[in-house]
Amino acid sequence: MPAVVVTGARQTGKSTLVRHLVPGERRFLSLDDLDVIDVARREPEVLVGGTGPVTLDEVQRQPDLLLAVKREIDRDRTPGRFLLTGSANLLLMRTVSESLAGRASYLTLWPLTRREQLGAGRCGLWQELIETRDEDWLDLIAGLPARPEGWQDLVRRGGFPTPSMHLSSARDRAVWFEGYVRTYLERDLQDLSAISGLPDFRRLMRAACHRLGQVVNQTELGRDVSLPQSTVHRYLNLLETSHLLVRLPAYSVNRTKRLIKSPKLFWGDTGLALHLAGGGEPTGAHLENLVLHDLLAWRDARIEHAELLYWRTTTGDEVDLVIETGGRVLPIEVKATETPRLAQTASLRTFRREYGESARAGLLLHTGDHLGWLAPGVLAVPWWRVV
Repeated sequence: MPAVVVTGARQTGKSTLVRHLVPGERRFLSLDDLDVIDVARREPEVLVGGTGPVTLDEVQRQPDLLLAVKREIDRDRTPGRFLLTGSANLLLMRTVSESLAGRASYLTLWPLTRREQLGAGRCGLWQELIETRDEDWLDLIAGLPARPEGWQDLVRRGGFPTPSMHLSSARDRAVWFEGYVRTYLERDLQDLSAISGLPDFRRLMRAACHRLGQVVNQTELGRDVSLPQSTVHRYLNLLETSHLLVRLPAYSVNRTKRLIKSPKLFWGDTGLALHLAGGGEPTGAHLENLVLHDLLAWRDARIEHAELLYWRTTTGDEVDLVIETGGRVLPIEVKATETPRLAQTASLRTFRREYGESARAGLLLHTGDHLGWLAPGVLAVPWWRVV
């Protein structure tokens, strides 16, 4: 493609990635530089013109620059000519009038996965599980090396490179997370939308972190923080545009119903979510968020389409995560328990009965050491063997 757009939350490593990963001579221009952003406003053609490849960093700070990029691409469609990064999902920004449709590939850089932090340069075993027959899963997982780890420590570190890789104490990480939140509220958020009530916005962020893994009820959330539902809706959209908030849709065979059912609320980084909630001990919802984060990194790095969803019935049956790809669905339950029991497979077995041949075997991820079939079609796996 003539352009590649790398988006993701601030501090996930986008600038570092594009500087070091892409070989060859490229002009590198960051819109964090006041001189560069001034030229982008007055003479955008100067920044994007010429014949050599160019990298434009933090392009969301001047969305109109994309119109100049579009004109240049229409003049010269040389592959890889433009490499753009942004700390906001450009496709969700109302101020972006040009999406570069048909001219750009979009990639999302999530915070570091657990295996990336260990130096493996990858996410979990999701691709291997998708490509392997269900009955061979046990041999597959048992035959691969895996390193046990305490999930609470991983939740506290999160995946942003600085706190997860370079800060060893909880106090240092708390200082970093607080600085991150202040920068986001006072600067990055203002690039997306004019927010006058920053204390209200921060209060909503905290309330959302206390509802991790729960179905979103915007009216109830607004009542708790004394904000109208319309404001809550707008603020949640801004958090999602910033790649900080993740809304997980509900699974239904009828795809129209997926748009109607309320999503579940998660965060792009567990360390930040725990900090915003005021600290405390990680819960099972944080472990579920860890698994979802790893799945998001897997989904957004593959070419084949995959959807991540959750499943819930009116009678109370629920499956935490569902992977839909290749016409099949793979249900996953996440339990913060060291001793998985048969009773905990009930929702997975109900899901498999409901969807018949389209349903793969179910995974019950837990915090213990047991690896084996708990019930027909339900494999219990320590979370660290997969994530």
